[in-house]
Amino acid sequence: MSNSDRRDQLEERLKSLDSRLRGSDGLQTSENKKSDNVNFSNAIRLSTEFVVAILVGVGIGWAIDYFLGTAPWGMIIMLPLGFIAGVRNIMRAAGLETSSPTGIEHEDSDKIDRK
Repeated sequence: MSNSDRRDQLEERLKSLDSRLRGSDGLQTSENKKSDNVNFSNAIRLSTEFVVAILVGVGIGWAIDYFLGTAPWGMIIMLPLGFIAGVRNIMRAAGLETSSPTGIEHEDSDKIDRK
């Protein structure tokens, strides 16, 4: 086998691999790019909500400890509550938790006439 035959085979294999990696059309469609952007923005939003819920819990705990002199009990109680609130926000956004915040389920909630 000559050097040029090997080079041609290598180029053919590289083109084949490239087309398989990129998909059948060879290019990523704009719909796939939009989907990637939406998924990324959702991930950023959810992570931000999670961190903010924890920080709010810490802030409220610190304020309770500072103004009432109950250190460290306000922080000990409010930090886990902030964590739980963050987890519930993520679960609700992901569709894993469907209950309403009041705990009352409304079967006909989509049929309620809002005026």
